[in-house]
Amino acid sequence: MIINHEKVEIHNWNKFIELHADSTIFHTPYMFNVYKVTPNHEPFALFVEDDNHNIQAMLSGYVQTVKPGLLAALSKRAVMMQSPIFNSKEDLNLLLKGYNEFIKDKAIYTEIRNHYDTNNFREVFLNSGYSYEEHLNILVDLTKTEVELWSEVQSKRRNEIRRAEKEGTEFQLSNNRTDVSETYKILKEVYSRARLPMPDAGFFLTAFDKLGQDHFRVFIALNKGKIIGTMYTLCYNDIIYDWYAGSYQEYYQKCPNDLIPWKVFLWGKENGYKKFDFGGAGKPGVPYGVRDYKKKFGGTFVNYGRYEKIHNRALMKLGLIGFRIYKMVKL
Repeated sequence: MIINHEKVEIHNWNKFIELHADSTIFHTPYMFNVYKVTPNHEPFALFVEDDNHNIQAMLSGYVQTVKPGLLAALSKRAVMMQSPIFNSKEDLNLLLKGYNEFIKDKAIYTEIRNHYDTNNFREVFLNSGYSYEEHLNILVDLTKTEVELWSEVQSKRRNEIRRAEKEGTEFQLSNNRTDVSETYKILKEVYSRARLPMPDAGFFLTAFDKLGQDHFRVFIALNKGKIIGTMYTLCYNDIIYDWYAGSYQEYYQKCPNDLIPWKVFLWGKENGYKKFDFGGAGKPGVPYGVRDYKKKFGGTFVNYGRYEKIHNRALMKLGLIGFRIYKMVKL
């Protein structure tokens, strides 16, 4: 039986993800509640239950209206920041069929960003109308010693980390809600330069309130008392997820973008985390500056790929045109 978040028992939801080896913070009710109060985001969660109301499979994500207003219908996309989790292929098949029916009139397309290798189940996705595309990620093993991790950092990057400290750049974990508003200014500048959409400040303030310090960590780089760089991370079980990061362009010479990842690695080791997830490194064989930056910190490339299903091809074409225009003009 397929049910949604309104009918599932929260206890059962939490129990399923706590026991499932592939669960992530994006499967949790906490993350659902963050999106629930965020403008232009409509979260969803679907579950397969057996006759005894035990959950056998689930998926969750959100429908995002990228461009509200008159063009809203052309910019609705469904995003799952993680793969579905399930106990059998049969459960996955039932889950995807239920989801396809649920989402078909709500979004132009769905994107599933895999967080594990789905090769053994790929035919289930393909048979449900999803196409597969290769996509890289970089994972850093925090169980390695500090010496081992340092040796994997590219020599030039090591020099920049040393330079950051010589330039007086300091690293801190922020426990202050006010710093979310302050660091958001940095991220807004970064995404504006890249001409990419991003959530408003309220989204991250909500994350701070709903997820709490255990799950949402804000790391900052300071120079002479001014916050010049930041990394927002999501922490769940033994994994740290690089969520959003950047620095003020005028302070690049102070090397905050070099210092922060390295210091987060060390913080993670000290606090018992086993893996740092860099959160995406583009398509194999396609030049991508973000990948070039991330790979200099070491780690291992994985190619879990992504799935996509188009629900309305006509609106999809119009939406792609609109997104190109979005990137060409300053909104």
